[in-house]
Amino acid sequence: MRPVVFVSVLLIVATLLLGGGAVSAQSLPTLERPSLLSNKAAGAAMLAVTRAGNRLVAVGERGIVLLSDDSGRSWRQVLTPVRVSLTTVTFVGEQKGWAAGHLGVILHTTDGGQSWVKQLDGIQAAALVLAAAEQRAASESDPEKREDLLFSARRLVADGPDKPFLDLCFLDERTGFVVGAFNLLFRTTDGGVTWTPWQDRVENPMELHLYGIQAVGAMLYIVGERGLLLRSNDGGANFTTLTSPYEGSYFGLATDPAGSVIVFGLRGNVYRSGDGGQSWAPVGTGIPVSLSAGIRLAGGELVLVSQAGDLLVSDDGGRSFKRRPDGQPMPATDIVQTADGSLVIASLRGMQRVPAPGK
Repeated sequence: MRPVVFVSVLLIVATLLLGGGAVSAQSLPTLERPSLLSNKAAGAAMLAVTRAGNRLVAVGERGIVLLSDDSGRSWRQVLTPVRVSLTTVTFVGEQKGWAAGHLGVILHTTDGGQSWVKQLDGIQAAALVLAAAEQRAASESDPEKREDLLFSARRLVADGPDKPFLDLCFLDERTGFVVGAFNLLFRTTDGGVTWTPWQDRVENPMELHLYGIQAVGAMLYIVGERGLLLRSNDGGANFTTLTSPYEGSYFGLATDPAGSVIVFGLRGNVYRSGDGGQSWAPVGTGIPVSLSAGIRLAGGELVLVSQAGDLLVSDDGGRSFKRRPDGQPMPATDIVQTADGSLVIASLRGMQRVPAPGK
């Protein structure tokens, strides 16, 4: 039986955008149907945004992908091969990028987001997990351990592709990771041509949701549900648990120019570590609203955005944050700095462009 877990606000929102929890037979065709082009797409619920060189690429509900070549002043929609919500997007350079989301979908582009192909979906992902479990079980002499290995994998197949991916991290054009609900973790070493189940490399026996993953220098960090903090010192070969200062969920992390790590999540909670996650200090934000995204600006400042649209700015490496008074009320989901220095925010009401701090 699946462990009782707390589902975060972000996962609830994403599930509602998909149209419910468990995947029905009627919803599976969305894995094969292309997104619908609409002149209202720029106002749709958008869940993530990133840069591909000077271009902005945003992803959201129903497989929508938007591109902007004028720093977020205008947007155009491009076709994708699926009609499911996309929750995360990342690029390595100007041309090669990946997006991931519901029903275990991973998409890939080699032309700056203009066209996309599907690399993986939840049906294929579950089959990969089962095959890996069967291989491990074949070498396990203990019958009880062997059955435990197979039980979880078989359950994943039986559940269908109902579990979303929630974040991506690529170290280069070939090596990348994707994380998601219920401890979903896959790795690729060939740019996503193949994906390998990586759950057994993570200390997460309760199968807590994995919300964010990021490389910080030579280390990789994963943040998740119920205060889950994980770190890899070996390039992602293995992830071990860090002692967490907070029992609520973390939704993301950011870094200062010196390599310190700032994690953020529920109810405006922020913690900072300057020693690789060995110890953490609380950072006051003055707001009780959950924080959904954070970035480091070109000038070194850190900016966090809340699910209510609050903008919090730090100019001291994340040791303190000040709320920017001109933040716009909106259900914000992600933030990026444009080539001209402005900020663009993805939200459940579309894309918003705001001036950078100090402008």
